[in-house]
Amino acid sequence: MTAYDCIVIGCGHAGSCAALAAVESGCRKVLIVEKSPKEWAGGNGYFTAGAHRTVHNGLHDLLPIVNNVTVEQATLIDMEPYTTENYIADIMRLGNSQSDPILVKSMVDHSRDAVEWLARHVGIPFILAFHRQAYEVGGRQKFWGGLALSVEDGGKGLIAAHLRALEKAGVEVWFDSPAVELVMEDFAVRGVIVKKNGQKVQLSATAVILAAGGYESSRQLREKYLGPGWDRARVRGTPYNTGDGIAMAQAIGAKLTGDWEGCHSTCWDANAPADTGDRVMSNQFTKSGYPLGIMVNVKGDRFVDEGQDFRNYTYAKFGRAILQQPEGCAFQIFSGKIVELLRKEEYADEIVEKIGASSLEELADKLVEKGLEEKENLLRTIREYNAAVRSHRAEYPGLLWDPSVRDGLSTQSSHSSLTLPKSNWALPLEDTPFVAVKVACGITFTFGGLAIDPNTAGVLSEESGKPIKGLFCTGEMVGGLFYSNYPGGSGLTAGAVFGRKAGCEAASLVRDRS
Repeated sequence: MTAYDCIVIGCGHAGSCAALAAVESGCRKVLIVEKSPKEWAGGNGYFTAGAHRTVHNGLHDLLPIVNNVTVEQATLIDMEPYTTENYIADIMRLGNSQSDPILVKSMVDHSRDAVEWLARHVGIPFILAFHRQAYEVGGRQKFWGGLALSVEDGGKGLIAAHLRALEKAGVEVWFDSPAVELVMEDFAVRGVIVKKNGQKVQLSATAVILAAGGYESSRQLREKYLGPGWDRARVRGTPYNTGDGIAMAQAIGAKLTGDWEGCHSTCWDANAPADTGDRVMSNQFTKSGYPLGIMVNVKGDRFVDEGQDFRNYTYAKFGRAILQQPEGCAFQIFSGKIVELLRKEEYADEIVEKIGASSLEELADKLVEKGLEEKENLLRTIREYNAAVRSHRAEYPGLLWDPSVRDGLSTQSSHSSLTLPKSNWALPLEDTPFVAVKVACGITFTFGGLAIDPNTAGVLSEESGKPIKGLFCTGEMVGGLFYSNYPGGSGLTAGAVFGRKAGCEAASLVRDRS
């Protein structure tokens, strides 16, 4: 029987972090087993924009780990510090105070060290996310929403850097090799049974780290846990996250926890594939410009407050809102002056089907061809919205439109208020050309998962509530961290934080046994 110090199940961002941390901490023989073929390496991390949310002390704190800011550019950037208190408050606020506070604090407290480690030891090419998290206002780049870091070439660049680091560290990687069972001996995990080349192979290990993702790619499990209709959601990332790791852990008595009815789901191109992400288009199917316009369903009704908060505090929940609409789709509508502000990587002509028109009447006619059922109601919705916006502007003439802050430009005034407000960034739809895009629900990852020790990432036993010896967990398999919604950029950070913890603890077990 082949023996390893540590076996990691899953080769995405979190699993790679765990394997690299294990080697760095003293493990000599580390193996990653991965269900997907090599051409699908990277799990969901490959399909991200590479955003990492972290505690920081402002621009000067992040400049040493990014590679896209000159000395001159730095003088034209405004970036507020993002404190531990800010980060914890954001997770708890968006999760309706249901997230495990100790788990959250552990992740947040180690977030800055994790990104430093990724930059210095793994070689992740961090950049400031001008293209996603800053607007030019008054000649200055103003960062907003607490998030500043991304990765050069997004998730593709992230995973490419990990693969280089794994090779350099001597980590063995088996693709097309799904783990099918955890091996227990004397109340401890001692290895894994893997299906390789059609045959089951038993491998022994001092430590096993689960990093196999959630169940978002399984239509059956989505319907079982998230509810009816979730079979219609489009899978944003890897098609290989079908809950296998969770099932293996549950089979040996691991404790389940977290929001099993919750997930990260966002506005996604309605023309995107249904059951898998696209390795070329990747995150470009995201359609996150809705705070700059309005969203309507096929009946012509608005159904969310598009300006409720910054995009990275609402985008992970608005996919669910779209799925709940008739036909499970919606239209984003923008007016002329705003179209140029939409991110090119998401809204360029060659990326998305744009529906353009020189009048609202013409736009409504064209949307009927794309599934709009109530043309007159749509026109009435826009008229009422425009009137409410103008009324607010007349009452508050001193307010200026500013997408880098919650500017207070809304639809609510003493003379005219909509039942469903737009709370910020409300501009009338009046400038031509008008543009619409059709969107659906894209599911990213699920929130229910395994209970872990916040300090060690050890998987807890359902029976004893204590860690199962030899078993650790990181990434999207961790439960209890996010509920119903989450602040953008937190998923990759959590994978790095708990991946490092798991790798370090695995090495500690190896030392104890030697």
